[in-house]
Amino acid sequence: MASAYKSAMRSGDSSDSDEMSSVSSDHSSNTVRADSPSRGAHSETRKNNNMSQLPLEMRNRILMLTSRGVSYRHRHLLSDLHSLLPHTYKDTKLDTKSSNNYNSALNGLADLHSCNYVFFLEARKHGQDLYLWLARAPNGPTIKFSVTNVHTMAELGFGGNCLKGGRGMVVFDKSFDEQISGQEHRSLLREMLRGVFCVPPKGVRGMKPFIDRVIGIYGLDGKVWIRVYEIRESDHDKPSKEHVKGADVSLVEIGPRFVLTPVVILEGSFGGPVIYENKQFVSPNQLRRETRLRHAGRYASRQGGAQELAVKRKALALDSGATRRTAGLDDAKLFG
Repeated sequence: MASAYKSAMRSGDSSDSDEMSSVSSDHSSNTVRADSPSRGAHSETRKNNNMSQLPLEMRNRILMLTSRGVSYRHRHLLSDLHSLLPHTYKDTKLDTKSSNNYNSALNGLADLHSCNYVFFLEARKHGQDLYLWLARAPNGPTIKFSVTNVHTMAELGFGGNCLKGGRGMVVFDKSFDEQISGQEHRSLLREMLRGVFCVPPKGVRGMKPFIDRVIGIYGLDGKVWIRVYEIRESDHDKPSKEHVKGADVSLVEIGPRFVLTPVVILEGSFGGPVIYENKQFVSPNQLRRETRLRHAGRYASRQGGAQELAVKRKALALDSGATRRTAGLDDAKLFG
């Protein structure tokens, strides 16, 4: 009886342990099944975040403004660019007399209007010189350009036209892709200009779903040349002079056009250490000074020649006021 009781107890213990193991295994499987959706949700959210970061849904917004003292041509240039780029915000003139306040004032305005790029035109010497400060707020970098050869839409009078609020294709030439020693700043120029002139595909108020213009950016002689063209479809009946071979599309310039010369690149937003400095750049003020000195040298040479002539005439007694004695071969004596 004792042996039978022991065997029965052993069998009962083994069955209980089997039931407990089955319950624990079921509980562990349930916990795994319950945890698996949360892990999947976390993985999906991570994938969505990565996907939102990878395509670079460039929600760029450009703050455009000028300083005091700009001319009418500079104002028209800014208004033309504002009409061409629908993702820009045009602000009033910045009323400050010192460039030391650009860091706080412009970054504060960019933060106020939710802009991550600053397109600031600074006029100097009563509108004779124009500089462009192109910065990415609030951490930088900042590029300072000298703007020359400015021609607005109304001044050029081209026959092209484009839809307001449309987008455009930005085209860079091969000079921005070449890896040349000493020209590493060209890639930074390309990225900054692309951030300004490339219109985001979504999230812009008043934007039309049309691409009807081409913004050409070319690098030549250490400068950046910018031209704007309209994409025009030509009819078969009316041949166009600017007709492209193999296609029914032609490019017509609409303006504006201007030339940018990089002067200096700063690491921060309107401040910080200097990354690049153009050693070959000569300021327009220096050019005007050399022109004035050249003109002053010509005037000094003319005055020196006049003084030498006066000394010679005095040495020959030509300006003494006395009557000159007539010679024997004088015309008055020979021909009476």
